[in-house]
Amino acid sequence: MRSTIALFGEAEKGDLAAPVSIQSLDQLSETFGHAPKETRGIFFAVQFLLYQHELIYIRVQEEGFSTKSYLKGFKQLSQKGNAPDLTAICLPGVGDTRIFDACQTLCNNHRALLITTEQDFYDYLTSLHLPPV
Repeated sequence: MRSTIALFGEAEKGDLAAPVSIQSLDQLSETFGHAPKETRGIFFAVQFLLYQHELIYIRVQEEGFSTKSYLKGFKQLSQKGNAPDLTAICLPGVGDTRIFDACQTLCNNHRALLITTEQDFYDYLTSLHLPPV
């Protein structure tokens, strides 16, 4: 059984916040075009496809900053039938607690893992303002 990953990322073209099932590298390129500079979404998409994962790509205006695009994408994925049996949700470029918090319900509902980068996870942790131990 192949795992299904929902990936939120920036792209050159395509509808914003609309979940698109991607089956191949050719389809990824035709649907979303080239990766904009300093983005990670298309890079992760290529990796997931090469490792034979099912991919649902959700284009956002700007990785980590377009809160409206993320929230709309989460809502789209929450609707019945748009994200069957998600294994993971990938949020490259996101360190914003509002986006992570909004994603938590979706992760819990699907029992899905959250995939992020070390730098983004660090940004998230340092934004929490935890009391010193």
